[in-house]
Amino acid sequence: MSDIKMGEAPDGFEGAGFFATSLDQVVGLARSHSLWPLPFATSCCGIEFMATMGSHYDISRFGSERPSFSPRQADILMVMGTIAKKMGPIVKQVYQQMAEPKWVMAVGACASSGGIFDSYSVLQGIDRIIPVDVYVPGCPPRPEQILDALMELKKMARSETTRRRNEPEYKALLESYNIPVLEG
Repeated sequence: MSDIKMGEAPDGFEGAGFFATSLDQVVGLARSHSLWPLPFATSCCGIEFMATMGSHYDISRFGSERPSFSPRQADILMVMGTIAKKMGPIVKQVYQQMAEPKWVMAVGACASSGGIFDSYSVLQGIDRIIPVDVYVPGCPPRPEQILDALMELKKMARSETTRRRNEPEYKALLESYNIPVLEG
């Protein structure tokens, strides 16, 4: 009897000595197990992210142990905390510098909706300037909630086709945010 638990293989065909599946399934499996977060933390939600990175919650169990502080090497933009309107263009620039595929996580009430700061200087949700894939509620959210959001992003990464980013719907989404669509 073994204590080793095997992960689920992608859908495919098995036989004696071979396994065949689609390229989308293999790429999705690889992407979902190596998502590198870029933390953009401005306040208390950043402390919860630090706890998530610590040994008690251990985000590294899910392949995200390497926080990237360069947008060009990150897969997930994690916006945590209050975003002032003056910071909006910076957040958008960081998003634009990330390579495809990329995902965005709005962590906490402030990043999701402005939180308790309904004022002229606070952006009332980052989804006004960049598309958001997962919202994490709370003020501040618990580390378990951040891990749950990461699991949702892993599902998205695993099931997304390699061509989705070239589809007209995705291009229209970026154009709705005035984000230039790069052809490639």
